Amino acid sequence: MSGTSTYNASNGEAYQLFLGRWTTLLAPPLLDFAEFPPDGPLLDVGTGTGSLAFAMAARWPPRQIVAIDVAEPYIAYARSQTARPSPTFELGDAGALQYAANTFAGTAAQLVLNFVPDAKAAVSEMRRVTRAGGIVVAAVWDFRGGLVFQRLLWDTAAGIDPQAGVARDRLFSAALALPDGLPQLFRVAGLGDVQRGSITFRMNFANFEDYWQPLLGGQGPFGSYVATLSVDMRDKIEEAVRRAYSSGAPDGERSLIATAWAVRGKV
Repeated sequence: MSGTSTYNASNGEAYQLFLGRWTTLLAPPLLDFAEFPPDGPLLDVGTGTGSLAFAMAARWPPRQIVAIDVAEPYIAYARSQTARPSPTFELGDAGALQYAANTFAGTAAQLVLNFVPDAKAAVSEMRRVTRAGGIVVAAVWDFRGGLVFQRLLWDTAAGIDPQAGVARDRLFSAALALPDGLPQLFRVAGLGDVQRGSITFRMNFANFEDYWQPLLGGQGPFGSYVATLSVDMRDKIEEAVRRAYSSGAPDGERSLIATAWAVRGKV
């Protein structure tokens, strides 16, 4: 996360259960898409609990990997998972990166630009700290058309609680949720050769509890929303989401997809 975002980022372990298992799956195909230069240091902006940074380090062991996030609990969790010097996890704000211009061969932001206070400033900062000829890459959820595991949740809740509809609409109608939102942001920031792709992947859930419980860890927009609910309303939404998850069949394993827009540009 970054800046003074309203994204609730209070617990690294809860975030890892809620979203970290998704970011772990997204990281390798995002690095394939990035096509970073073959050498030079890399920066992961808004690292969360470190999925992308760890994927970078695994793919390129000799390279310097730096990862920043404004959420101290997430950085602490990521550091606790680091078994060797790389990657380096530091507290930092995406909108005001603490690094000199032309420092990195590539910079990346995975599933964070939707939630920073000023996404334009963040991408401009990513461009500033990237060397000429280097690559800036980012991924954001395709909230509107490609996020089955969250649409199941938000659309069901919105049918019961109007406030869930308000929260859903704010997420799903934001500029970066639209196909051209992120490419336009890259162009405005002065990046060239801007290219967009999409990455779709699956998550297997053992049962409804495996799907539902990580959502209750207090992280992200849904965590903030759940915290406002009465016990009665939360129980009603849980039961409705359970029925949607089961879809008339016994509880058990489900495989749900998610799609992210991926965009890269050259400095």
